[in-house]
Amino acid sequence: MKDNLARPDTVDADENRISPALWGLASILILGGFTSMFTSTIVNVALDTLSQKLSAPLGTVQWTATGYLMALATAVPVSGWASKRYGATRLWLGSVALFTLFSALCALSASVEMLIIFRVLQGIAGGLLVPAGQILLVTAAGPKRIGRMLTAVSVPIYLAPAVGTTLGSVLTQGLGWPWLFWITVPLGALGFFAGLRWLPKAPPKGAPALDVRGLIILVAGLPLLTYGVAGIGENGGRTETIAVIAAVAGALLLALFTLHAVRSANPLLNLRLFKDRAFSSAAVVIFCMGIALFGAMIVLPIYFLQVRHEDLVTAGLLTAPSAIGTVLALPLAGRMTDKIGGARVIFAGLIVTIIGTIPLALVTPHDSYVWLSLVQIVRGIGIGMTTTPAMAAGLAMIAKEDVPHATPIFNVLQRVGGSFGTALMTVLVAVQLASGPQTDEGAADAIGYTHWWIVACTAIVLIPSMLLVQVESRRRQAAAA
Repeated sequence: MKDNLARPDTVDADENRISPALWGLASILILGGFTSMFTSTIVNVALDTLSQKLSAPLGTVQWTATGYLMALATAVPVSGWASKRYGATRLWLGSVALFTLFSALCALSASVEMLIIFRVLQGIAGGLLVPAGQILLVTAAGPKRIGRMLTAVSVPIYLAPAVGTTLGSVLTQGLGWPWLFWITVPLGALGFFAGLRWLPKAPPKGAPALDVRGLIILVAGLPLLTYGVAGIGENGGRTETIAVIAAVAGALLLALFTLHAVRSANPLLNLRLFKDRAFSSAAVVIFCMGIALFGAMIVLPIYFLQVRHEDLVTAGLLTAPSAIGTVLALPLAGRMTDKIGGARVIFAGLIVTIIGTIPLALVTPHDSYVWLSLVQIVRGIGIGMTTTPAMAAGLAMIAKEDVPHATPIFNVLQRVGGSFGTALMTVLVAVQLASGPQTDEGAADAIGYTHWWIVACTAIVLIPSMLLVQVESRRRQAAAA
């Protein structure tokens, strides 16, 4: 392994310049992150096929997708402690190896029960993989390069869900459902051997004893909350008793974890970081943008399916411009974050996001697809200028030893915000569709109404972003002095 990858300053004394060694480190971590996110959506388009081939009810097969996402959310909080206990590089390599192994076992599954078990184990490995990679990258990049490096890593991660959905349809129809999992085996193997050869040494840092009580509370609370809000959303707002109980129980357990964490000397997640105004402001931005981002990903496809009567694959392609806009914006957002600070970039991104969402709130059954694509690109640009710069701004203003705690906190907030956004927007659009006229115009009005809620959620984030501008400005002036 090359130690200079872990310390880019040994390769280039200019701490503002990104050295080839640092780009190499990022490339390896990108491959692992892409594989994890790519797998999160590739199964969704094949649920009917899996139901037929494995002779299982669709409700049972759904757990191959839901179980994976719940496992992802459950594993993320442990990543900070594990990176200290075993070293971030060892954690990343072990996660990639296990992810690849469980991918192969998913492909070889002979029953739906086996498939669900291996998908959950795959999700646990994936949940450790992304935060471990972020910890490695943030530590190597330093505060003056963190914006560019995080946005570079985010480009393929934002593309991964769209690629997974499209490729999943092709693989299922052409080669059969096992190839949904075989496709990730060579990617995982390539990432593992490249990481083994070139990733920096990151020795254990003497982590304290594992907060077992906090782990038990969190491992119970996060999946329950995720399952509950997803269940409420899937039922279109109908009060399914199990989903409501799960959501309430999950919320109570997370509240209990918060009390435990602020009182514990060595908590699983250091929630005392929220006392820092910059960190807490960035956290609010990440949570709320999770609601706005993932909520819109649910609502717009409904427009193309129910108002424009397109098939599933076409609807997926028609929503791709949003991801394209995000990818176009990320490189510029990264450079501007390092140059002027992430807070100003976030504020500008929120304005652009609102501008790109308002036309979707005014949507009709006859809007041009070219116009809708341009609107989505604008909105995607706003998203690209907001979410990743918020994480970069939050991580740039904390001590390096706090990065293993901050990274999983941000990831948990983004995932929980995404779950809330998906459930909330699904409920809103379902209620509007059911109560309005059963026509294309009525359905378009329901879609537009829901997008006004997304506009409101985005506008609310302007408040913490303005606070972040003030805090970041004062700290940059103090650092310059």
